[in-house]
Amino acid sequence: MSAIQSGLSRRDLLRNMGIIAGASLLSTELLSSPAAAKTYLEQGGDLTSSKLADNLYLIDGGGGNVAVLTGERTVVIDSKLNTVTKPLIAEISKVAGKQTSILINTHWHFDHVGSNVALGEAGATIIAHENTRTRLSTDQTVEFLNSKSPALVKPGLPVITFKDSLSLYETGETIRLTHVAPAHTDTDIYVHFENANVLHCGDLYFNGLYPFIDYSSKGWIGGMIASADKILGVVDANTKIIPGHGPVSDKATLKSFRDMLEGVYANVDKMVKAGKSEAEVIAAKPTAQFDAKWGNGFMKPD
Repeated sequence: MSAIQSGLSRRDLLRNMGIIAGASLLSTELLSSPAAAKTYLEQGGDLTSSKLADNLYLIDGGGGNVAVLTGERTVVIDSKLNTVTKPLIAEISKVAGKQTSILINTHWHFDHVGSNVALGEAGATIIAHENTRTRLSTDQTVEFLNSKSPALVKPGLPVITFKDSLSLYETGETIRLTHVAPAHTDTDIYVHFENANVLHCGDLYFNGLYPFIDYSSKGWIGGMIASADKILGVVDANTKIIPGHGPVSDKATLKSFRDMLEGVYANVDKMVKAGKSEAEVIAAKPTAQFDAKWGNGFMKPD
């Protein structure tokens, strides 16, 4: 029986235990508090671009990973922090030769939608899951980070939304947008460039570190496991997989991320069912077997 099937709820696991909530950006620095995590997120960083396919690029630094499809129209996945808007627009122009036509948000978090307003004001059509528009239209709080995000003004809001899935046909590419049940948040989608064989996971996947799971947006570890299973079902050994944070990856590494999540979940589940307290569970080090590979982000395994 999988950990998901064992019956431990996301409220029990995440709100009361808080075990897996962790980093939002890859770093070798070990920080111990949500305030430090938020500060690190807001620092941004230099942007760099790399080519993934003939007309598909990755821009990293300054928030969540951004993908750029170039051609007759420019399609951009996510828009980083609002502190790097000018360098982001410059980097998009450098790789695409023109401004953004379509912006797709993988979810609502501030390090993935920070340049929405600027790109929307410049004429980009913004597309996202319907829950993303709902959350971006109202003030939001990420409880774990003690971070408040004010509602975006109209130019930064998605103008096309969907419930389950949406297909786009741009620049000779078939782009599949797929919503998953609450996982990192209740707004998550992944974006599959089928012809290029590249898939952007948003924050459904953190490569090389424990993930941040936003329980205040209905995220939970069971949903993270289920979303990884769903993505693993549509990729192959040659697919380039873009995580929300961390380097470009492949199917095997995503599978190890998924197995780590289920392993931690199972370890915590056993102790919760045995009546252990939060302090006892933390003291038992339920992540210990995974810490060498996944515990080197800026949040400590505890």
